[in-house]
Amino acid sequence: MRITWHGHSCFELIESLNILVDPYIERNPVAKCSVGDFNPDLIAVTHAHADHLGNAGDIARRTGCLVISNPEVARHLDKTGARAEGMNIGGSYSVSDVQFHMTPALHSSGMNEIDPGIYGGEAVGFVIDDIIRIYHAGDTGLFSDMHLIGELLRPQVAMLPIGGRFTMGPREAAIATSWIRPEIAIPMHYNTYKAIEQDPAEYQELVETLCDTEVLVLDVGESIEY
Repeated sequence: MRITWHGHSCFELIESLNILVDPYIERNPVAKCSVGDFNPDLIAVTHAHADHLGNAGDIARRTGCLVISNPEVARHLDKTGARAEGMNIGGSYSVSDVQFHMTPALHSSGMNEIDPGIYGGEAVGFVIDDIIRIYHAGDTGLFSDMHLIGELLRPQVAMLPIGGRFTMGPREAAIATSWIRPEIAIPMHYNTYKAIEQDPAEYQELVETLCDTEVLVLDVGESIEY
């Protein structure tokens, strides 16, 4: 699988399908690509905040690709002409033999930036099983059921937020890593703007004291092959 980080929480995963997660591109101050560069088969959106829902609707309407998210975000996208399917925490959804498992996330999910007064449903994460099992935690605080995500879904790669203030910081993310125990962990949701400035080396060093997971700190636009 090829994994590319496009800054913040946006990842592109290419194996059986080309999957784009949380496509915050156009207003992302650190992104090195444009919305027109993407032609995914599927987009997964973890919650309704503008820095995660991002350009999902624009890309889906242009390409005709499917968007998977919680039911509220899916309904919103459907009303705007995008092709979307809703699912919920604990459920699974299959597309071309790729399974999407929706996991909890401790976070808000209002759509006030998009449609004032509209409830954006629950914030979530995904474990995506496309030969390699990838856990994208979305925006979240530390919660004890991360033990179960590791135990039941056994992700080999985990993307975890480390920015603090709005999500886990490095210390909590390191504890989460030790509970999930993936082979590789990739920090995300940091250094996009001042409020979430962090040194990813701190997270990396903390993980090394807790478990044998390898932490890969990616530059924006960098890809790895797993």
